[in-house]
Amino acid sequence: MASRIYAWLDSRLKLTSLEETLLDEPIPGGASWIYVFGSATLFLFVLQAVTGMFLAVYYAPTPDHAYDSVQYIEQQVSFGWFVRGLHHWGASGMVIAVGLHMLQVFLYGAFKPPREMMWMVGVVLFLLVMAFAFTGYLLPWDQTAYWATQVGINMVGTVPLVGDLLVKVMRGGETLGALTLSRFFAVHVLFLPALIVSGILLHLFILRRVGPAGPWDERKAAAVSERFHPRQVFMDAVVMVCVFLVLAFLATFVPFPLADKANPSDTSFVPIPEWYFLFYYELLKHIHGPLEPLATWVLPAIVIVVMLLWPFLDRQKAVRAPASRPMGMAIGAVFLITVFSLLGISLKNLYGMKRTDPGIAHGQTLFANLGCAGCHRIHGNGGAIGPDLSYVGDARPDREWHIKHFLDPQSVSPGSIMPKFPLTEAELQDLTSYMLSLKRAS
Repeated sequence: MASRIYAWLDSRLKLTSLEETLLDEPIPGGASWIYVFGSATLFLFVLQAVTGMFLAVYYAPTPDHAYDSVQYIEQQVSFGWFVRGLHHWGASGMVIAVGLHMLQVFLYGAFKPPREMMWMVGVVLFLLVMAFAFTGYLLPWDQTAYWATQVGINMVGTVPLVGDLLVKVMRGGETLGALTLSRFFAVHVLFLPALIVSGILLHLFILRRVGPAGPWDERKAAAVSERFHPRQVFMDAVVMVCVFLVLAFLATFVPFPLADKANPSDTSFVPIPEWYFLFYYELLKHIHGPLEPLATWVLPAIVIVVMLLWPFLDRQKAVRAPASRPMGMAIGAVFLITVFSLLGISLKNLYGMKRTDPGIAHGQTLFANLGCAGCHRIHGNGGAIGPDLSYVGDARPDREWHIKHFLDPQSVSPGSIMPKFPLTEAELQDLTSYMLSLKRAS
């Protein structure tokens, strides 16, 4: 039955010729696991598109509702937490995959003639992936998203002549607000997908016209030739399944909690960007004053231009072996060592900081917003009507007791004048976490 349907479609759509075009591409040197990164990047983009569409069904791109809509996705929508987790970790996976793909192309000299245009389109696609990451970061509208985006927009303002104009275009006005969120959402879900799909199609078109580069050893490349199907297809499929399983594990067991809702008046908040921007975040710490534009736009512009023009800057046009390109390898090594050193320093500093669990921090905010300090005292601050809660985590270490107490104080403390609070399950857990954190120092 399936063969008859395929034959019927093939007679009208010429599927056999399309299949030959897509699957019969000869690979010089044969199939290899080193070639899987391009397909992995494509798979991750499709995954991001699919999960993003489902998130957009419930997301509301306004400052009044964005944060609550993300919370609703996390807490109320069936498997919403899983879809958001896939989308979050998929962004990191896509940055890693496209980085490894570019590194493989660089090491194998696959940017050399006649593949210069393919490399340049790849660099543009990498920049679009980073733009995806930046524009998507604001959408949850929590403190981290708001202030990290504010820092990024302010950096754009340092570009001479057009900086102020670019800032106004990005913000949609004088301040970061409703128009900013609306524009970032539109760019993230409309403009960038259209650009990246066009770039992917162009990238694949050029690949089909010039063919895969194969190994850098020309004799090995000429000695063996193998079609894309079936071995390379199998390798790509195995990697795609493994990537999905890793992302599913992270989405399930490594949640990505929201910070507090964005508060434009809280200028004391120190944002921490995603890990793939941390090296740049660290660089900015060390360059101040008159030299600040050097870090905010001069160096990034130089790096981007060099990456784009690298096929023309590499003088040894016919040589692809890494050992025969010492200058290019040295420049690449210095760049990678610098990036990963800055990333390592930033991670070390972040992990060395004393941090508050997001649930505890949210519980502390709830404690203040509910007016609990009017009756309860913590370390000398607050009222004295109710019990002192300075060390309640030692006196009452039972989580279930606290939850029952918040739901119905009379059930566990007969005669209590404490009212019932209409809290969600997440708020109950966070407020309880804060209570349990109030302990004597060990």
